[in-house]
Amino acid sequence: MRPIVRSGPAARAGALLIFLGPLVSWAEELVTAAAWQEPHYSPLYNWVSHLGLTGPSEVAFGQVGNSPLGAAMDIGWVLYGVMLVIGAFLTFDARKGVRPTAIIALAVLSGVGVSLVGIFQGSNENVANGLIAFHTLGAQSVMVAGNLMAVVVGASGARIGLSRGRGVASVLLGMVGLVAFPAFMANALTGWLWNIGLFERAVIYPIMISHVLLGSALVRAAHRRTALQPFNGDLPALSPAG
Repeated sequence: MRPIVRSGPAARAGALLIFLGPLVSWAEELVTAAAWQEPHYSPLYNWVSHLGLTGPSEVAFGQVGNSPLGAAMDIGWVLYGVMLVIGAFLTFDARKGVRPTAIIALAVLSGVGVSLVGIFQGSNENVANGLIAFHTLGAQSVMVAGNLMAVVVGASGARIGLSRGRGVASVLLGMVGLVAFPAFMANALTGWLWNIGLFERAVIYPIMISHVLLGSALVRAAHRRTALQPFNGDLPALSPAG
């Protein structure tokens, strides 16, 4: 099958960006959650976006939010989004047809979405001034587009260089996230909010795991291609004396 990924140094850099993006976000999440003191942060109970609240303690969307390092989490989300978008453009070749174009488009929607979550906090202030619309749009965009991207990437695995196992895993991860999305929305919109953090992560984490799988596979494939390239340099000439 004709590959749909680019080759060369730029493509290798793009693969590394796709791989590192979710790891940066996870690292920021762990640090930010650990900084919560009153109350302690619970990944099953608390909203993910409450990690990014930078103001004083407030009750937002039915929960107390008090995140001393909220700015760090916001930066992590913006970095993740930017790294994903740039990585997709550097890695996938849109000239190769519909699939790479679709992957790039879904990566852009996902990257812009997660960046919006970091830029516009889920605070009461933004609810009052209407900017919460950008936060909500960003969150829902990354939830849908990110999981769709995982499915399309998995279905295109052979043309990307993914092993069969990684391709199947990517499709399954995307399907899990897409199934969890309406359950999460129903939980949120009804006001039930039962273990909302768990439901939210059931939608988000499959996306992040799929990016790790994709990025690591692309990095490995790039190193393999580099190792197989023939040596084209000139050997130094030997003097008559040996």
